[in-house]
Amino acid sequence: MNNSIIYNSDKFKAMIHYIISRCESGDNFALFKLLYFSDFDYYEKYEQPISGETYVRKTGCPVPSHFQKAIEELVGDGKIEECPNYQYSSLAEPDLSSLTLNEIQVIDDVIDGISHFKQSRHSHGDIPLRLANDGEPLIYEAVFYREPQYSVRDYAY
Repeated sequence: MNNSIIYNSDKFKAMIHYIISRCESGDNFALFKLLYFSDFDYYEKYEQPISGETYVRKTGCPVPSHFQKAIEELVGDGKIEECPNYQYSSLAEPDLSSLTLNEIQVIDDVIDGISHFKQSRHSHGDIPLRLANDGEPLIYEAVFYREPQYSVRDYAY
């Protein structure tokens, strides 16, 4: 695993808030997948993740390690509210100052590709998830071995 990957809580919270503001009423599992694909797609394209979050495989899903803490901080700061059934709503405009334009573009591409939480592509078949056992962290470098339907990098040049 790449030991130079460092978790950035500001970027992670900005990702969560931005996704919630764009998608409204997403549940945890939909958010997990959008966050996962945003970080891992960005890694495939630019060889570094957006947030550096550690995702762990749990029951075949990518679960971000710092998710609950980030949600609690966003709720505490009055940026989002938690609704019934682990759904969320944005209460303020997300602060995107910690994200670059390329990072925002990848997040937008993921949101548009998954079509507002209707899972048009499933994380279960993506190689980083397939390589990990339940309870194990997902390896960012595995994106370079993705099958074509998951790959986002142009390897033509």
